[in-house]
Amino acid sequence: MVGLGPGDDALIPPLAREALAASELVVGLEQYVERIRHLLRSGTRLSVPPLGSEVERAKEALAEARSGGSVALVSSGDAGVYAMASPALELAGEDVDVVIVPGITAAQAAASLLGSPLGHDHCSISLSDLLTPWVVIRERVRAAAEADFVLSLYNPRSKGRDWQLGKAREILLDHRSPDTPVGVVRDAYRAGQRVALTDLGSLRPEDVDMLTVVIVGSSQTEVRAGRMVTPRGYGV
Repeated sequence: MVGLGPGDDALIPPLAREALAASELVVGLEQYVERIRHLLRSGTRLSVPPLGSEVERAKEALAEARSGGSVALVSSGDAGVYAMASPALELAGEDVDVVIVPGITAAQAAASLLGSPLGHDHCSISLSDLLTPWVVIRERVRAAAEADFVLSLYNPRSKGRDWQLGKAREILLDHRSPDTPVGVVRDAYRAGQRVALTDLGSLRPEDVDMLTVVIVGSSQTEVRAGRMVTPRGYGV
């Protein structure tokens, strides 16, 4: 299980590069496999099932491993965060040696570009209701808002899901000031990268898509010298 990070080659760690170079088969979405094709040894086989075939990808990788092959099942970010490690481990038994190689998550990448918004307690919530009912997502957003966590919002908005971010904003405004800092990062460490600072009252859902991570500050988050900072309480 190999996490490829947010996109830039420089952010693919050595351990991931070693795993990719040792693999006889690489399985993943085409856009991810193409990104790391140059890191593979000659003769490496590639399998690129389409989006939505997560279980099939996991099964194919496990079948290769059970036959004695070395296979890398790749994901963007970290393989264990909203990615392929979960379905693969659900299907894997004790007959498969699974190694999970960590990667830089989308929230970490976005946070580094914004400053230090995750400097204190924080959580991540996906707003996609394709696999989780909206009623569950709604209550998680409410609980995080009440607990004053910094929130990293994954899968915030798509063409087919254009209202969830607006609803999440309404819930957050019930518990936080409209001037709460918000960071909006699109295509972190990729071509076309965009980084913007706004506030909860001014956040425009229509400016956000599936390539975007939205980080909503807590009541303690500030903007200092153009950077989003959540103090941990060192008394600086």
